[in-house]
Parts: sequence; C-alpha cells; structure tokens
Amino acid sequence: MGKGIIMTDWQSDKASSDQLLPNIKFILGQYLIGAAPAEEDQKRNTDLIVLNMQPVRVACRIRRFEYLAEYRDEFTIRSDRPSGAKTELAKIVEGWGDYLFYGFASPEGDALAFWFLGDLLVFRRWFSEAIAALPAGTLPGTFQHNRDGSSAFRSFRVADLPSEFVIAWGQCPKAMKGHVDGG
Repeated sequence: MGKGIIMTDWQSDKASSDQLLPNIKFILGQYLIGAAPAEEDQKRNTDLIVLNMQPVRVACRIRRFEYLAEYRDEFTIRSDRPSGAKTELAKIVEGWGDYLFYGFASPEGDALAFWFLGDLLVFRRWFSEAIAALPAGTLPGTFQHNRDGSSAFRSFRVADLPSEFVIAWGQCPKAMKGHVDGG
C-alpha cells in the first residue's frame, strides 16, 4: 500500500493471506483439474480438464502459525460482525461457496504449514441437520470472539463433521522445521 494509506483489519488480513494464493492455487489444481480421458485427448485436443465446467467457488481462510498446535483439528468461520455486514457463515448457509480451503501459514507467513480442502455442500448438510437436532436458537460449533473485538466466529472440530467433508489435506514439514515438537 502507498505511503499514508491506512489499511483496515480486513485489508491487512486479506493482504497477508493473498500472498499465499499462488500456493493455494497450486494445491487446488491437484484436486480440481484432472487428466482428460483418452477420447477427449484424441478427438478434442484436451490433455487436462477442469472437473466441473460451472464456476467453482473456493473460500480461503489462512490463520497465523501460532494457532497451529492448538487448533490444527478445528476451523473457524466468521459468524458475526458488529457492523451487521453479512458473514461468511451466512453466505455459506445461503449456498455460496463450493469448497473451503483452510490453512495455517508458516512462521514467516510466506508458505503454508498445514491445510485442508473441505466440501461446503457436506458442511451445509451437516450444519442443517445439527441445527434441527439442537434446541431452538442454538447453532452448531463453539462461539468465539475475535481477539480484537472486530467480529465473532464459530469454531468447528473437523472430527465432528462427516468424513467426506475433508477432500484432501497436507502439510509442509519444511515450513514447520524447528517450530513443532521442540524443533
């Protein structure tokens, strides 16, 4: 950003996670692009094929490395903003987003230390079923305030969701070397 321009928390968070977009796109390519069948190659000059020709919407959330050890098996989705702006959870429940890419940055913030790709259709189905089973007015997950008070989140344990929610996951030992298990 230019000199004298003050970044909002959202802009700062987005700029921080946007630097990892090349890494995220590389990973997503492994799961959303496949080798074309022989007939496609022979008749239509196609070696690679996107597995879905409709727009594929991927929500990305990257957390700082300091949260990895304690929250590796959880993910958060923004559920409340004091401004009243629509939250990620509201958008997901409305049907927006096909996948959730959730990860933790390396200590330096320049690589991904750990990540997973989740199917938001599975999440929506689970969320709806959980709401139906809970007392009226209760939402699944655990309510958490953001440390700076700018918003609130619901945290979810991956183990509480159906196994088909996680499509893939990975970690980069190089990004964590010297920072996990006593180094």
